[in-house]
Amino acid sequence: MTEENVDLLTGMEIRLVRASHGKRFVNALIDMIVLNIIVVIVYAMIELLAPGISLWLNSDSTAGAFTSLLINILLFGGGMALIEIAGKGRSLGKLITGTRAVQEDGSPITAADAFSRSFIRLVPFEVFSALGSPCYPWHDKWSKTYVVDIKESMLT
Repeated sequence: MTEENVDLLTGMEIRLVRASHGKRFVNALIDMIVLNIIVVIVYAMIELLAPGISLWLNSDSTAGAFTSLLINILLFGGGMALIEIAGKGRSLGKLITGTRAVQEDGSPITAADAFSRSFIRLVPFEVFSALGSPCYPWHDKWSKTYVVDIKESMLT
């Protein structure tokens, strides 16, 4: 899907071409692998700093399970946000596929946008929201962002 606007400051045309389902899938796959590697490294560091804590986190105790869930939410949500902030709307998956997350007007995403997108991804069944046509998952819709194909789009 293509959206065309004119940048009011420069008078230049802005054309946003959303990334295809295939590119979005590859982005998600690569980013999930990267995030899982980060999580393993963080848990290894936690275990080095506090030996035996992983036994408690994986135990049947409510406190351990809650703490483990909270750590995972922070690592996955915060980790993806920090990656998109550092990459100015691009994660490793987006770098490989030539895509970028932008605001609806084509301008770069803000840190707030990145955190919003990342934590919305944690909503149950959110992944299925990407199956529509055009591909407009909740983490894009609710944060008012798009993932665009850089080569096909004209950005500010």
